[in-house]
Amino acid sequence: MCQLLGMNSNTPTDVTFSFKGFAQRGGNTADHSDGWGIAFFEDRGLRHFVDHLPAVDSPIADLIRRYPIQSRNVIAHIRKATQGVVALQNCHPFVRELWGRYWVFAHNGDLKDFRPRLHTHFHPVGNTDSEHVFCWLMQELAKSHACLPPIDELTLTLKELTRYIAPHGTFNCLLSNGEALWAHATTQLHYIERHHPFSEAQLSDEDVRIDFAKETQPTDRVAIIVTAPLTNNERWTAFNSGELAVFADGVRRS
Repeated sequence: MCQLLGMNSNTPTDVTFSFKGFAQRGGNTADHSDGWGIAFFEDRGLRHFVDHLPAVDSPIADLIRRYPIQSRNVIAHIRKATQGVVALQNCHPFVRELWGRYWVFAHNGDLKDFRPRLHTHFHPVGNTDSEHVFCWLMQELAKSHACLPPIDELTLTLKELTRYIAPHGTFNCLLSNGEALWAHATTQLHYIERHHPFSEAQLSDEDVRIDFAKETQPTDRVAIIVTAPLTNNERWTAFNSGELAVFADGVRRS
């Protein structure tokens, strides 16, 4: 299966510490070597990087490890292909526009017999089940709401839509429009909320440690969502199967 990483915070924050450990799973500490990608929201803009090379070998991934891009919502993905060839067009996260905003989606899992008909302008470019289901989600959101609804209303709609998808296989995913970050779990997904008083953290996949107390302000709040815990000295919370959660301003809201 693939690996997911998401960050949501109340102030622009870099994800370099988490990404250093996460990228090691793309061919070093794990065999997820069929491409990778990451997307950073900046106000209404988006920085989007994908590469078909393994994350441990990718010069672009090396740039991201060293370049502290500030964002309030980040989604990253390391691919181990189950459907679709190893190619740039099949690398997550995928991006679409809806209601004048960018939407970013990444999926970990394998969906069987879920290729619903797509009626609108949302169509996949690659040949993965993941991009197809993302297009379907965008289509159904557009049908359900005439314009961008509040976060809580969007969450209710997404809960209904994920109930149609989940019976078809493993559907661990991250979705963001730059205002909030939604996470759905079928099997393995974990999260942590970091806030004052901050402490030290030690990566599990690389010998790197950071003292967040020296890097943050007392008002900062950051939520990290990931397939498997990134650190070995912090308490991570596992999602329940079938659970959909939304994070806004670094806090889990539901």
